[in-house]
Amino acid sequence: MRTIDSTITIKNRRLTRRLWVVVLGMFGFGYALVPLYDVFCEWTGAGAGRASTLMQAGISEAPIDRERWVTVELIGDMVGLPWQLELHRYKLRVRPGQATTVAYRVRNTAQTLLTGTAVPSVVPPRAARYFIKTACFCFERQALAANETRDMPLTFVVDPKLPEEVKTITLSYSFYPATAVSS
Repeated sequence: MRTIDSTITIKNRRLTRRLWVVVLGMFGFGYALVPLYDVFCEWTGAGAGRASTLMQAGISEAPIDRERWVTVELIGDMVGLPWQLELHRYKLRVRPGQATTVAYRVRNTAQTLLTGTAVPSVVPPRAARYFIKTACFCFERQALAANETRDMPLTFVVDPKLPEEVKTITLSYSFYPATAVSS
């Protein structure tokens, strides 16, 4: 009897050790996800819409490429917000290296104050790292009073290092209730 008990105890200890290794491995993987995500975003350009990336990028004194035009398309949609979106310009041509300012006009059609946030997306994804926002309403939450209309400015620069084959960049904003997106 005693041997069976000691065998079970040894097996339980092995299992406990293995489970601790799994738990520690999961913790280590979770801890490493942030730097791994940053590397992934840098490699693919997928995270170029994040405010921290954009602020770090800053704006260099790159010369304006006067030999080249890039078309920038602006779109947006509301997800769970009773806001209306109106763009002054849906499509514009810009020179790489030149700062451009546009505005998204948003109107709160609800009878109450609502706070929303805008999440940017740049297509094609490889162009995201070359689309630099220097001032953007997407950096902060936006609170609109009942029936308030507001122009939300965006200033951006297309980096002259944008690959030559990219002729069009689409910037899309999805507006969400601020409570639906964690900071």
